[in-house]
Amino acid sequence: MIDPWFSLQLSLLVASIATVIVAVFGTTIGYFLARLRFPGRNLVDAICTLPLVLPPTVVGFYMLGILGKRGWLGQYLYSFTGWTPLFTWQAAVIAAVMIAMPLMIKTSRAAIESVDPIYERAAYTLGKSRVDTLFKVTLPLAWKGLLAGVALSFTRALGEFGATLMLAGNIPGRTQTMPLAIYQAAQAGDESLALGLVIILTAASLLVMVLINRLGAKW
Repeated sequence: MIDPWFSLQLSLLVASIATVIVAVFGTTIGYFLARLRFPGRNLVDAICTLPLVLPPTVVGFYMLGILGKRGWLGQYLYSFTGWTPLFTWQAAVIAAVMIAMPLMIKTSRAAIESVDPIYERAAYTLGKSRVDTLFKVTLPLAWKGLLAGVALSFTRALGEFGATLMLAGNIPGRTQTMPLAIYQAAQAGDESLALGLVIILTAASLLVMVLINRLGAKW
């Protein structure tokens, strides 16, 4: 049976955790792609973009091949711990991270590339390290673009469906996020419940975007 309150709580939890992970690693990857020149840079960029252009179910299938009990990594995880992330809420986080990561990478790269390197070179001449320059010069100047990436990543993670269904399944009271609850309600012909869930999810996403826009305008 569908529990709308549980599904909303789970969706917010999954999206929040995924956004933190995506913000850290996506910004890091975006910085390297924006500022470093290395062999295979375009290939790395293309690989990072793939989850954005592939159907989410395809991404989910790849993750099954990696994290399943017989997967590249999952078999070792299962043999050593007896635990698999599949069909748990953690799997929903993994799915959300994989789908939202390209958005953060793309926006953070664009934001960092928009920062004139002359400011960074000036910091270097004053004796600042690359790390100091990153946190005291580059990121503060690029923060509006980074904030936009965080907002897009959160809303994308909140609405993730295909990869979540593949990795976490649709288990009411356990892994059923809002998009999965909407799908089940629609499949069961309960249009009023489906509509209510759609409105709640839309309102939550809209609220996040409004808050982010207000924050950006304020600063």
